[in-house]
Amino acid sequence: MKKRTLFELLDLQLKKWWQLLPNQQQLTRKVCQAQPGVKAKKPPKVRRERTSALLILAVVLLSIMLGHRFANQPRLDEGTIAPETIRAPRAAQIVDTKTTAQNRQIAWRKAEPILVIDSTVNQKIWQKLQTNLTQGERLRQLAGNFPFTTTTNLSTAAQIYLRSCPDSQWQKVLAFLRDAQSRERQQNAATTNFASVKIERFENEAMAQAARELNAYRLKTAKSHQFSMLMAKLSQVRQQYAQALSQLAQLQKATPPTLYESSWLDLSDPIWSKTVAGIRATTQRILAQGVYRGISSDTLQTAVNLQVRSHVPPQMEPLATQMLLTVLEPNLKEDEAQTKLAAAEAVAKIAPQMLNLERGEVIVRKGETIDHAAFITLDYFGLSRRGIGWSGLSKFGGIVSVAVGIFVWIAWIERQKLRQRDCVLILLLALSTPLLLRLNLRYINLPAVGLLLGSFYGFPIGGTVVGLLGLLVPIGMDISGKSLLTGLAGGMLASWMAGWMRSREELALIGVAVSVTQGLAYLLGKVVLSAIGTDSVWNWYDVALQAGLFSLAGIVWSAIAIGISPYLEHFFDLVTPIRLAELANPNRPLLKRLATEAPGTFQHTLFVSTLAEAAARVLGCNVELVRTGTLYHDIGKLHDPLAFIENQMGGVNKHDEINDPWESAAIIRKHVTEGLVMARKCRLPMAIQAFIPEHQGTMAIAYFYHQAQQIARQDHSITVDERDFCYAGPAPQSRETALVMLADSCEAALRTLPAAGKSGGKEPTREEALAMVQKILRSRWQDNQLVDSGLTRADMDTIAETFVNIWQQFHHKRIAYPKRKE
Repeated sequence: MKKRTLFELLDLQLKKWWQLLPNQQQLTRKVCQAQPGVKAKKPPKVRRERTSALLILAVVLLSIMLGHRFANQPRLDEGTIAPETIRAPRAAQIVDTKTTAQNRQIAWRKAEPILVIDSTVNQKIWQKLQTNLTQGERLRQLAGNFPFTTTTNLSTAAQIYLRSCPDSQWQKVLAFLRDAQSRERQQNAATTNFASVKIERFENEAMAQAARELNAYRLKTAKSHQFSMLMAKLSQVRQQYAQALSQLAQLQKATPPTLYESSWLDLSDPIWSKTVAGIRATTQRILAQGVYRGISSDTLQTAVNLQVRSHVPPQMEPLATQMLLTVLEPNLKEDEAQTKLAAAEAVAKIAPQMLNLERGEVIVRKGETIDHAAFITLDYFGLSRRGIGWSGLSKFGGIVSVAVGIFVWIAWIERQKLRQRDCVLILLLALSTPLLLRLNLRYINLPAVGLLLGSFYGFPIGGTVVGLLGLLVPIGMDISGKSLLTGLAGGMLASWMAGWMRSREELALIGVAVSVTQGLAYLLGKVVLSAIGTDSVWNWYDVALQAGLFSLAGIVWSAIAIGISPYLEHFFDLVTPIRLAELANPNRPLLKRLATEAPGTFQHTLFVSTLAEAAARVLGCNVELVRTGTLYHDIGKLHDPLAFIENQMGGVNKHDEINDPWESAAIIRKHVTEGLVMARKCRLPMAIQAFIPEHQGTMAIAYFYHQAQQIARQDHSITVDERDFCYAGPAPQSRETALVMLADSCEAALRTLPAAGKSGGKEPTREEALAMVQKILRSRWQDNQLVDSGLTRADMDTIAETFVNIWQQFHHKRIAYPKRKE
């Protein structure tokens, strides 16, 4: 069996004691909570009733404010039956804006696009054409110039045959020439009777013709070296031509294959030059005329054939046509500016659709269906009988109820503990949007709503409210799609970024981001609507101007939100990361007083803050709230700093002079009530004020309580009431305040641990520190001080480990330097 160490046995025993809840400690807590000053919680039933009433009020107000369209519906609408014959009360000329807009939209769509030559496409076509022509030129240069001798020496047909014929036929021609030369020598004649040579010796007529011409040239130049030079050149030409054919074969196997064939090599240089010039001229003419996008291949081929005929030699027309069809592509593009200008001119010619009525003229007869023109006329004269459309309004109220339910669900899954005042603020900000829209404000205030809610409650709440407003506003109110799009984009971005900001300057940068986002959103919406043909006439100047105005609106709404943010924070008692950072500034008057008048308490506060912050970060709590709340949790000690041992600096203990545990306990307890008075005077948020009483909870002041019990044992006439030695509480109501209670309880013990020297004068070990911290945490757990905090048993081990890690960072070992000898 493995032998356990002393610390393992101790830790095992402490874990068993952890399960125990002493009845006396429970009784002490109940007694202390019964004292005056302890905040009583509202019954759950009352809270549920108030929450339900607030949700119902939110649904009603949002339905009324957002459902403007349903609250002003005409009973005599288009498509309804007229209950009676209605006549015009007076003469009038009415503009049918809807029909006019439709006519102008039709004119806009029917406007023919203005096309211009795309120079980029032309340049691309010329590059492809030049590549093909250069490829053909290189092949011809590799094959050599043609004809390679004058046609007086050899005909063109003979030259074509001699440089391209197979080697077997070439050898037969050479053999024929040698045979002819041998016969001449034998007969010693000036000429040879070529007719005596049998034609069967040659495979074809081209071969025979070439042999005859070569032999005739030999006989004509018998006394010179011209024939030898011709034969040498012919051998070279044949070699070059073979190389050209090999290169051409490789190009024909490549991807894409070349357009050239061997017949191109047989063209004479003049014909080739004329072909190249004709192809260039044809290309230039076609590109100048323009190739339409969507033109059929047959139509394009017919046009190219007609152009090629007048510029290219007849034998080269097929290959020239094929080359042009390969490189040509549509080179006409739409000139958007000119097209829009032409469309604008066409729209401007559309006159407004007017409805002319005389006094007493019948607008609609009884029993007839009210058409569009009749409805416009009735609405113009105020005869459409507008009123509340209860059916539509009730349906819209159902949609609003679903939206509110979604908001409540998001808040629940995000574990947002919203107070009633928080719900009121969110409702007021949501109602501000339809209120401003009813005032005909063009630029929606969603960026301000998103910025405020994002900084107050984070992106899940802010983004949810902005998104739901973006869905509800177009249903119940008349609003421009572009205005809604820009406001929604700016609001979502502001809500997302606000939760990350930690200063007013950083919040101001959000205004720039919102400004850019709204401008880009407007441009995007404008381009999309124009592309699908649902937008009205516009030009780039108007678009740039409107984009600038929407960008300016983003900055203005952000500035308004930043300006009213401090007032909302104070009025609704909100704590934001920015406000917490401002309150944690050591130059705040109350913190400066604490550092000056109670320096020991201030140092104690800093160490407690370090412990609580580290634990809050590990457990995922609000670190900024813990930091700021810890700095103010002991400000009540300023009422009598010397009453607390950390400020006595080794001087006389005030409580020794008092020698009355009841009075001393009252002085110690007073630092909580005085702290609350100071906090209210300095207008600290309630979330910060909660740290002052909750960090002590309902614990007993054990030292003076024990002292009073000793006095009572000596004088039986004295009765000790435990309530006189307990803090008023309440116990911690949140994880943040509970962490400060635990850190405050462990701070003094961890400070004194190095001096305790439990290991025979040696430095204390981590195990000793951990066992002591766990004992303190266990005591608070068993005293039911953490029952309402939300901390779990598993969190206790994490907190103990974190506290000891921080203690080790402060209590690190140092090198013992040797003393210097005199």
